Amino acid sequence: MKISKTEYFKRQTTLSEIGEEGQELLQNSKVLVIGCGGLGSPVAVYLAASGIGHLHLVDFDTVSISNLHRQVFYNVKAIEKPKAETLATEISKKAPFTKVTFTNKAVDKSFILDLILDFDIVVDGTDNLHIKYLINDACVLAKKPLVYGSLYKFDGYVATFNVLNEDGTYSCNLRDAFPEIAIDIPNCEEAGTMNPIVGIIALLQVNEVIKIVTNKGKLLTNQLLIYNALENSQFKMKLKKNESINFVEIFETSKYSATSCETQENSLLISSEELKVKLTDDDLEIISVINNKNEKLPFQVQSKMPIISFNVEAFEPDFAKKYVIVCNKGISSYKVTKVLKSKYPDLKIFSLAEGIEKY
Repeated sequence: MKISKTEYFKRQTTLSEIGEEGQELLQNSKVLVIGCGGLGSPVAVYLAASGIGHLHLVDFDTVSISNLHRQVFYNVKAIEKPKAETLATEISKKAPFTKVTFTNKAVDKSFILDLILDFDIVVDGTDNLHIKYLINDACVLAKKPLVYGSLYKFDGYVATFNVLNEDGTYSCNLRDAFPEIAIDIPNCEEAGTMNPIVGIIALLQVNEVIKIVTNKGKLLTNQLLIYNALENSQFKMKLKKNESINFVEIFETSKYSATSCETQENSLLISSEELKVKLTDDDLEIISVINNKNEKLPFQVQSKMPIISFNVEAFEPDFAKKYVIVCNKGISSYKVTKVLKSKYPDLKIFSLAEGIEKY
């Protein structure tokens, strides 16, 4: 069936603020979406449906069961399949006038500058703070506008960074809002999140992209919009430009690697195969640090201590036991294992390598 472009975008071009001219601008634009999870997946779908000419998706991850409650453009058949490729395939079915390409690879310092140079706008849909700063710094160096989004429990954050002003300067960026990377903020897996706030923030990001491309409306520049879903409240935090930041030096010297992505010590790890052998040992105690207490696990656990409320000081170890700490990806469990091992050097304690998802 041949689909008419005029008919497809009729409701949008009817708006005087968009019209045929605005639609043509959208059709000629190229947008890079980094991260195809809770934020990136709806961002990509709505941008394609809006008529963005070329959309490129970047994500290293595969779809997991725990993704589906908020990453609603995936289904159960997509579990364990690459997110970027799967999403690109689905978008191609819905948006015939958008070219969709993808990269099944984690973005890193070695190629991000080359990657973003080909695009007009970058959208941050990631949930890793270090990678967010990497994307921000690269956009500043490459002089590319960045539409930022992030989540924490019931709060969502949106801003449009690094937009060219009429006087040749650029608007504020992430380091103007938060100069240093906070290392103690848990990600969505650790802190939890509800799906409405994910969708709300993603659509606000889409809205910013469309306004940038069509040059209509007021952008969220030099400010950070903070929206709370529980209170249905919003606050705009004004930002001030810090002209003294040396982004070249920061980019050259920073590793942009999260604590959770550090090289894990083998002595603190237990593989799935090893754990399966030891499951019947009388001296084994498995502790889950997953926040969802109702999470179905492939084996019996003796204790459930969500990481968000895990109190190391209150932990009373039994040195006659062997402890295995588990979580979904092996990140939170490793953090807990490392802290407890540091506090109790003689304790036999291990983290399940790569987590339950790879068990």
